[in-house]
Amino acid sequence: MEAKKTVQLNKQQMLNRLKRIEGQVRGIHNMIENDRYCVDVLTQISAIQAAINKVSLGLVEDHTRHCVANAIKNDNGEKAIDELMDVMKKML
Repeated sequence: MEAKKTVQLNKQQMLNRLKRIEGQVRGIHNMIENDRYCVDVLTQISAIQAAINKVSLGLVEDHTRHCVANAIKNDNGEKAIDELMDVMKKML
């Protein structure tokens, strides 16, 4: 089975955000390595979770507005909605 592909509308913005998240994860690694205060580490983890959620929400919105909307127009809406709901269940 061939993987589905799509053009991400905000691709560069998402890539930039993911690079910042990578940097934050490395920062947490260093914080733990250097025995930083737990609350400070947890605060940084919370910031990463929020950033990942923002990327996820952007992808869900793009997917819904484009892929799902197009599937509905082409009478494949049920399948697209089922797929979207499956991924939402995984995210939650």
